[in-house]
Amino acid sequence: MASWCVRAVRQSYSIVASPSLLRASPRLLCTAAQQRNGPGPEDEAEKPEQSAAEKALTEEKTQLEEQLKEITEKFKRALADTENLRTRSQKMVEDAKLYGIQGFCKDLLEVADILEKATESVPKEEVTSQNRHLKNLYDGLVMTEVQIQKVFTKHGLVKLNPDGQKFDPYEHEALFHAPVEGKEPGTVAVVTKVGYKLHGRTLRPALVGVAKAS
Repeated sequence: MASWCVRAVRQSYSIVASPSLLRASPRLLCTAAQQRNGPGPEDEAEKPEQSAAEKALTEEKTQLEEQLKEITEKFKRALADTENLRTRSQKMVEDAKLYGIQGFCKDLLEVADILEKATESVPKEEVTSQNRHLKNLYDGLVMTEVQIQKVFTKHGLVKLNPDGQKFDPYEHEALFHAPVEGKEPGTVAVVTKVGYKLHGRTLRPALVGVAKAS
């Protein structure tokens, strides 16, 4: 038993005194010291390199964000311009549909004026059953005038007869100004020729005489 203990002690001493263990110990101690004391000069030298790379990435990110913002603004402006163009084009198409017959309507107004003058020129006392031919002719003119006014209304053409209304330079054309008894100044006293509006737009102003203060 005593001899076994002696051998164990000798083996332990040989392991502790091993040259390889003694050579490794300084390196282990150095590593432990570095871990305890923090990064060394080599680690400190790597920090500027990392900082420069981070700075470059930050600048690149800023540039990309500015480019994205600029592209977004351009896209929004282009989208707004496209929408405005679409709206204007749609308005032009709608106006063409509404007012494309404007020239044709102006020509028909002359026909309506002639019919109105023809019916007004016939003496009403002559339109009797005894004068059958004149009565039939007059009735035919009246029906034609009524029908043409219905067609005008169907297509948005409305007659303007502003007798007694306030003078409106957008709808009326004043031929003269004169004091008229019973008429307020600035109102239409006489209508020499009726006007017309096409879908709310004045196609032909009414020719009128305007009352003024005496």
